[in-house]
Amino acid sequence: MELIIYGTFLVLSLVAYAARQVANKGDEKKVSISNINFKSFQKSFFLVYFLALLGDWLQGPYVYKLYAFYGFKESEIAVLYVAGFASSVVFGTCTGPLADLWGRRKMAIAFSVIYTFCCLTKMSPNFWWLFIGRVFGGVATSMLFSTFESWYVYEHSERHGFPSEWIGITFSITTFWNGMIAIFAGIISNVTAETLGFGPVAPFVVALLPLVVCGVLVVNTWEENYGDRKSNFSGSCWEGLKIIFSDEQVLLLGSVQSLLESCMYIFVFLWTPVLDTGTTPLGMVFSCFMVCIMVGSALFSIMANRGYTEANILKHCLIMISVSMAICCYTARPGATNIDTVISFLAFLVLEVAIGMYFPAISYLRSQVIPESHRANVMNWFRVPMNVITCGALLCLHVETISNDKRIVFGACLVLSLLGTFLCNRFILAFRDENASKKGGIDIENDVKSGKKLQ
Repeated sequence: MELIIYGTFLVLSLVAYAARQVANKGDEKKVSISNINFKSFQKSFFLVYFLALLGDWLQGPYVYKLYAFYGFKESEIAVLYVAGFASSVVFGTCTGPLADLWGRRKMAIAFSVIYTFCCLTKMSPNFWWLFIGRVFGGVATSMLFSTFESWYVYEHSERHGFPSEWIGITFSITTFWNGMIAIFAGIISNVTAETLGFGPVAPFVVALLPLVVCGVLVVNTWEENYGDRKSNFSGSCWEGLKIIFSDEQVLLLGSVQSLLESCMYIFVFLWTPVLDTGTTPLGMVFSCFMVCIMVGSALFSIMANRGYTEANILKHCLIMISVSMAICCYTARPGATNIDTVISFLAFLVLEVAIGMYFPAISYLRSQVIPESHRANVMNWFRVPMNVITCGALLCLHVETISNDKRIVFGACLVLSLLGTFLCNRFILAFRDENASKKGGIDIENDVKSGKKLQ
């Protein structure tokens, strides 16, 4: 198994490099290489965001192993994971309206402070300190996946006035480098925890540095921007919910996101117990997953350059995840053989490629359908059903039958991904109709103007 993982990492790295080269040629046709203002703006965002991602990814490979190292059972570890997801539902939902009202720059600084505290709690073997850390980690994760994107979209469209088509290019690049950062984080985690023998707490200590530097850079380089500041906090919360249920496109896109990301976060918990045979190099497995994300981001650019819409790419992601979950419904059985474990590993790689395609696609689609005034608010509401579903799935692991046969959980993920595919088809139709009506309105307006000129 160990040899297969290292060989897979090498092959995937070559594929990722080749795919990125092909993707770059298409992207250069969209954005002039001489557009210095856009490149400079991108770099100011990338530097801060990549440090935030590095701080997040350094914690990824050894969360489960750290809890096991402290002597907690799988059911107790599941409770700690649930604490993080439940925190995102209860407290994380508030971060969106706060970002729109209080300022997205201030929330990015708060992210740095809160996530730093979360890392510090990992140094204690006390269950309740770890529980508190997971609660704060859930809040910080909500900030990471809403505040930074909301800040960027506002600056891109409102302050700088760059074309909306370039948003997809930026998020394709962030997804690619997200994979690179995660690979680097996986290697650093593996070296500090295993090679240097500092144990599974070491990656959390290392994560403190990028998180602190991230906060310092936000203070010194970012300008403040806001959403709708006319409403009060509670009014802003409910306004975001009203926007979701009053707009079919927003509701469908949010539903698809919740279903797909539920599968993703359940997978985050399951991959370690499914693949860990005792000698499995978890850091390298994690790095393989991240290379697949890089491959997926490059495939997104290639498909977009060849005429695929972001909505259709999203549909392809859901189909790939469905296939992956269907395979695991067989191979993740109790008493799985080495061949079963290898096949599960390959199925997980397919899922990660789909995730790499998903992030730039969903980022672009959110930028098109969510109103700027409540962007961070609405994005955090999208995460509520995802966290509820994920919590429910992890709590089911307290049931001995489900804990011993994880195929049941993978079967549930298969149902979620198939439902997401169905809703994505509906979103494609609604999004296409809306764009067609907008285009028709613009054409009529242009005809009227042309008629006036002729007169």
